[in-house]
Amino acid sequence: MRLEIAMVSETFPPEVNGVAMTVGRLVDGLRERGHRVEVIRPRQTHDDRGRPDELALPGLPLPGYYGLRFGLPATGRLLRQWRWHRPDIVHVVTEGPLGWSAVSAARRLGIPVTSGFHTNFDRYSAYYGVGWLRPIVAAYLRSLHRRTLLTMVPTTALAADLAGGGIDGVRVVGRGVDTALYDPRRRSPELRASWGVAAGAPACLYVGRLAPEKNLDLVLASFAAIRRQHPGARLIWVGDGPAAARLAGEHPDHHFAGMRTGVDLATHYASADIFLFPSLTETYGNVVAEAMASGLPVAAYRCAAAAELIVHRQNGVVATPGDEAAYIAAAGWLLEDRARLAQVALNARASMLPRSWGGIVDGFIGVVREAMTLNCRSSIASAPLPVHHG
Repeated sequence: MRLEIAMVSETFPPEVNGVAMTVGRLVDGLRERGHRVEVIRPRQTHDDRGRPDELALPGLPLPGYYGLRFGLPATGRLLRQWRWHRPDIVHVVTEGPLGWSAVSAARRLGIPVTSGFHTNFDRYSAYYGVGWLRPIVAAYLRSLHRRTLLTMVPTTALAADLAGGGIDGVRVVGRGVDTALYDPRRRSPELRASWGVAAGAPACLYVGRLAPEKNLDLVLASFAAIRRQHPGARLIWVGDGPAAARLAGEHPDHHFAGMRTGVDLATHYASADIFLFPSLTETYGNVVAEAMASGLPVAAYRCAAAAELIVHRQNGVVATPGDEAAYIAAAGWLLEDRARLAQVALNARASMLPRSWGGIVDGFIGVVREAMTLNCRSSIASAPLPVHHG
C-alpha cells in the first residue's frame, strides 16, 4: 500500500551532518518504493522555498552550529496543511520547536505520529557551560517522545536507555552505509602526498564536527602517543566547527582539510590508515560505519555505533567508555603491526557489506505501519458505544 508520509526535520540535505544524511537516505528510499513523502523543514536560506514536495517554514540559526537552523513553532500552519492534504502518518525527526508543533498538530487531527531520537542534546549542555540545563532538556525530550506512538532509535543500547528513562514504544531501526561510495579502492597516493605523509608513515584521520562534545582532546592525546612510536605520523582533520580555529592555531603541523562530502570525503577515508573517534555523545555515529566501509580501522569507545559494529581487535578496536589510557593503547595497537592492520582493514570492510540502506528503509516502513495499526486500535477503543433505542 502506497503511504503518504509527512517527514518533519530541522535539518536536511544539503546541510552536512549525520541526521541530515540519514533523513535524506530515508526519504530517497521511501520515494524509490513508491511512497509519497512531504519534507517539512526550516528554510535554509532567505529565498529558500523548497521543492514541490517540501514545505519550507521560517527558522533561526542554531547557536553554536554554523549553517544549521531550527524551525519556529508552526502548529497553526501545519494544521492548515494537513487538513488540506492529510498524510497517513507524521514522522518527527528532530525535537525542536517545529518538531513539537508537528506532534501537537498531528495529535489534534488524529494522525498517527512517530518520532526519531538522533542526538543527545541533553548531554551536550555540559560541553557548553550550561550543564545545569541537562535535566530540563532531558525532561523536554522525554515529554516529546512520550507524546508519539513509537520512537525509532539506531541501536539496542539507546533503546534500553530510553526505555529505562520512561519512554515506551521504542523500536530499533539501524543505520545503513553506502558501500559503493565508501570503498577502499578510492585510496589515493596523491592525496596522501598532499597531506605530507611520508612513505611508510601512518596517516591518522578524524572526521566530524570540530566541537567540545566530540572529545577532541583525546584525539590529540592519542596522536601524540602514536607519534612517539611513529615520528612521521600525520593527523588529518576533516570537518568544521567552533574548535577549528583553536586547533589550527595550536597545531600548525596537522592537516586541516575542512568540510568534505561525497566522493571527496570517501577518498579521504580510504587514504588514511586509522580513524580516531573517541566521542562519548553519539546516538550512533555514521562516520564509524563510513570509515569501516572504506577499509579504515576505527579506534572508538564501546558505545553507540562502535558497540554494535566493532569486534575488538578483529575489525577495529574499542575501549571502555571514559577509559582514556585504554583508548590510547587500543589506537596504538592498530599500528604495531602493518600486516595485522591490513587484516583488520579487510575485516572492517567485509563487516559493512551487508548493511545496505535498503534494509533500513524497509525497517522504517515496518515501524510506520505498526504505528498506524496502533492508532487505528486506539481510535476504535475510544469511540463512543452506539446507542440502541428499542
